[in-house]
Amino acid sequence: MKRILMNKNVEVLVAEYNETSKFFDRIYEVKDINYAPYILKSFYMEDDINDTPFRTNLSEWFKGRGIPSWRDKLDLLLHRLNITAPYELLDKAFGLSLSDQYWLKPVKSTITYDDINFFDNDFDYAEFMEASLSVNSGSITKEASLKTPNNTTDGMLKKAWIIDNGTRYLLKGGYKNEILQPFNEVLASEICKRLGFNYVEYTIDTYKDMVVSKCPCFINKDTELITCYQIKNDMKRYDSIDDYEEYIKKLEEHNIANAREKVENMYILDYIIMNEDRHLNNFGIIRDVNTLKWIDVAPIFDNGQSLNIEYYDDEEVHISGHGRLFYEVKPFDDIIKVVKDLKRIDISKLDGLVEWFDDLLHQYQDLTKISDKRIERLCILLNRQIDKLRELILNNY
Repeated sequence: MKRILMNKNVEVLVAEYNETSKFFDRIYEVKDINYAPYILKSFYMEDDINDTPFRTNLSEWFKGRGIPSWRDKLDLLLHRLNITAPYELLDKAFGLSLSDQYWLKPVKSTITYDDINFFDNDFDYAEFMEASLSVNSGSITKEASLKTPNNTTDGMLKKAWIIDNGTRYLLKGGYKNEILQPFNEVLASEICKRLGFNYVEYTIDTYKDMVVSKCPCFINKDTELITCYQIKNDMKRYDSIDDYEEYIKKLEEHNIANAREKVENMYILDYIIMNEDRHLNNFGIIRDVNTLKWIDVAPIFDNGQSLNIEYYDDEEVHISGHGRLFYEVKPFDDIIKVVKDLKRIDISKLDGLVEWFDDLLHQYQDLTKISDKRIERLCILLNRQIDKLRELILNNY
């Protein structure tokens, strides 16, 4: 079927979309490559719009909007949704997302962006939330339940978009039997608030006796998230440090104020909470989809895989741990070295944070069943990281 790739109200390209293979078999016309998904621009060749890399990457980009194959308990979710593969959901709601404004429009359709976008139009999320987050759930019965932004969510955690008093919120559970992720998200929010970092605010909520994190959508109908993964695609690749500097340079070239400091803040947070999963798709920039102007660094989000979440033994409080600097796994003690001036951080603002976290974990202990011993270990680890950061600041690192 011939489809038009749209960015809000702008026609990007016209292509033949194979509904069976979910592949773009042919591109008929590129109308405005500037409004295409950022990652596609570096593959575009004006004199051959059906050049295989461009068409292949267009197809991979669209498939990649779907729920990933590594989503926790994906088989169970697919069974409850009565589908065999996540990409089947992409056809249900034009490929729309709450992270950007791209969608596929049938050529002869008169439907408009205003008719269907999920920022202005409500969606039925109850059955999808039940299928995704509930331990016991039947199959979805209403077709409308498959026409939601939940079709285009990334990541391994069970999650669901909901609407609460008109605001779009994302609920995320823990991974497998682990329930610490939601608390790590809230801890990260508290640290960012105290230190004055730009961040997405996470709170704790419960769904059917399950603890989940809850955060508002930080994109609106005039903006999009462009991840670092997309941006680095048109950068030269040397090593993680050089690419980090090249990324900062690109942000500054687009007139993002205090770009280095804002990215450094993310790595300072990662150091404090020992975030192991700062991959290239959970940070980036916010772009205006109407003017294509880069507005700012995206607020800090997705911090759940922290505090040595997979370790429960006594060694937990002694190990240094590793995080990510771009695509390279490095010790946290090395990653923090990208920060030019740690003395700008008022570490005293974290006074009482460990006690605050201890209280938060104990508040939900009846639901989480996290033992007192594990809570003690987590707090020791958090206190250790704060002390280490304090030492770096005092020594004028």
